[in-house]
Amino acid sequence: MRIVVKLGTSTLTYATGKLNIRRVELLCKVVSDLKNAGHELVLVSSGAIAMGVGKMNMVRRPEDIPTKQALAAVGQCELMYVYDKLFGEYRHTVAQVLLTGADVEDSQRRENFQNTLFRLLELGVLPVINENDTVATAEIALGDNDTLGAVAAVNARADLLVLMSDIEGLYTADPRHDPSARLIPEVRELTPELLALAGDAGSEMGTGGMVTKLRAAGMCMEAGCDMIITNGQRPQDLYRIAAGESVGTRFYGKRR
Repeated sequence: MRIVVKLGTSTLTYATGKLNIRRVELLCKVVSDLKNAGHELVLVSSGAIAMGVGKMNMVRRPEDIPTKQALAAVGQCELMYVYDKLFGEYRHTVAQVLLTGADVEDSQRRENFQNTLFRLLELGVLPVINENDTVATAEIALGDNDTLGAVAAVNARADLLVLMSDIEGLYTADPRHDPSARLIPEVRELTPELLALAGDAGSEMGTGGMVTKLRAAGMCMEAGCDMIITNGQRPQDLYRIAAGESVGTRFYGKRR
């Protein structure tokens, strides 16, 4: 199975922007084990700006674009160093792939991206994809790595996209404010009623929210790719997902 795993900022770092070492180490171990079992994995990783915040010992995420770009440049180095070190311990090679919107909107550049991605997978390499935040101001403004995850999954012709965030899945209401909210385990069609359940952005260090996750689900479903929203606090759940067990909310791609 070819699986794209999108890692939210809240999964990788603490609120301080510092790396959540225990969780990231477990995540890299699980992903390495799934690769050893024969699955093809692609990571779409948030966290560059947040790690830049931590690296520079700043109290909070900045608001202005130039500072965000500078912190992304600092944090991206730190992020890839961590991935290279941890995956290297399990004898897996990582490759950094930085994208902008133009790279997938232009047909020739999209083809180049796909060719590189497919060859990396053929070579057994683990691609780590992120937005090129140092130059792509529109992407920073949107802060939308959920959509990037869907773009990666569709272009990789993946079987499944897993969005690992700070929520368990899609609920009937916001569980942070409504104790009666119920998890929706399966979605086979994005109805207006479901789309109306989307809320605002999530954690302070990250900028994603349910709106972007449902947008990503729509892209995947249309392309015939399943998508799961689950809590990134439990990287070991990837084992259950790969085994076909019910975890979080699963959006079923259209079968042609």
